[in-house]
Amino acid sequence: MSTPQDLTERFANRVRGRGSAGDGTGGEPGTGGGVSTSGSRASWRRRLGWVVPVVVLLVLAWLPYVNVSVPGLFSGVSNSPGTMQLLALSLTFGGIALSYDVLFGRTGLLSFGHALFVAAGSYTTALALGQLRVGLPVAVLLAVAVGVVLPLVVGAVALRVSGIAFAMVTLAFAQAGSILVLRNPGGATGGEEGLPLLRERVPDLLTGVVNAPYRYWLALAYLALCWVVVAWLVRSRAGHAWAAVRENAERLAVLGVSTYRAKLLAFVVGSLLGTLGGVVHLLVVGGATPFVTTTEFTLALLVMVVLGGAGSRWGAVIGGVLYTYLDNRLLQLASSDVVAGLPPVLRVPASEPLFVLGTLFVLVVFFAPGGLAGRVARRGRGRRTAPAVEGEDET
Repeated sequence: MSTPQDLTERFANRVRGRGSAGDGTGGEPGTGGGVSTSGSRASWRRRLGWVVPVVVLLVLAWLPYVNVSVPGLFSGVSNSPGTMQLLALSLTFGGIALSYDVLFGRTGLLSFGHALFVAAGSYTTALALGQLRVGLPVAVLLAVAVGVVLPLVVGAVALRVSGIAFAMVTLAFAQAGSILVLRNPGGATGGEEGLPLLRERVPDLLTGVVNAPYRYWLALAYLALCWVVVAWLVRSRAGHAWAAVRENAERLAVLGVSTYRAKLLAFVVGSLLGTLGGVVHLLVVGGATPFVTTTEFTLALLVMVVLGGAGSRWGAVIGGVLYTYLDNRLLQLASSDVVAGLPPVLRVPASEPLFVLGTLFVLVVFFAPGGLAGRVARRGRGRRTAPAVEGEDET
């Protein structure tokens, strides 16, 4: 098994155009033959690894056509407008959590300012629709432009420092954005009320209660886009650079590789995906809310990633979907007759969703430090008799 130092030095050699013997990236011919069988096995597993996400995507895409009742899991049938709305919101946060994992899980950047970019996507689109009176495609393009320029500026400043100092700088930028929204300059942001979605500028398929399945498919498409982008990038040279930065940034810098550019790329990619998540969130909930500008929003994303498993695509998605589903579903169950009939010692905590989520988070931290997906992956690896292949991507 490779140590972090081995991985870092191997990446540096790849950047310089030198491959180490036996790793398949260069060196003398024939020195990599000893790992050909393991390499073929790893390649086959990677190809097979695309089958599960595609199957899950097809099942989720078909869900609006399924009419079943699952008591306790949903308040109505599986394809009712309320259920579709809840699932659309959960899938949206699954994608946003995946965008945050690019920073925290893949590159090791603890950012407290991710809400700024999600809010930028939501408010830019709402303002473009309401103030500029442009169509939805133009509004989304404007949001994308902001989602590139804003993280370039913030990242260029914040990444001059590292560790806690970086977290504090991103927090300062996010707080500035939150204050700007709440001050409601010129009545542009709506203050504490937020901005409603101008429905006449949005296709009819994305508005109205009966069209909840279309918003669900929109959220699913956004999640699939985030998955594909992250999966492609983590296998690219940029993804190897992020992994090396996460393991040992100082050693990578000593080897002559620019850690600043690698971090800035991760910051821009993660923030841009978060901006797109803000656009989808606006369309799903029907407006831009000031909650997406708060520090609590970013902390919730951090909890989602840790809950599911940092540095894992499945982990970030599972954490984001599960946290959002429980947060909303427990709130509905808190006022139900089931909870009301419990003894006081159980009724009081069960009526507080944050207490239940906090308890779940503590249990995961203690008993599954790698998150829910990490625990499943470790159990799967424990059943294998063959050793793990170096360089195999974690999903």
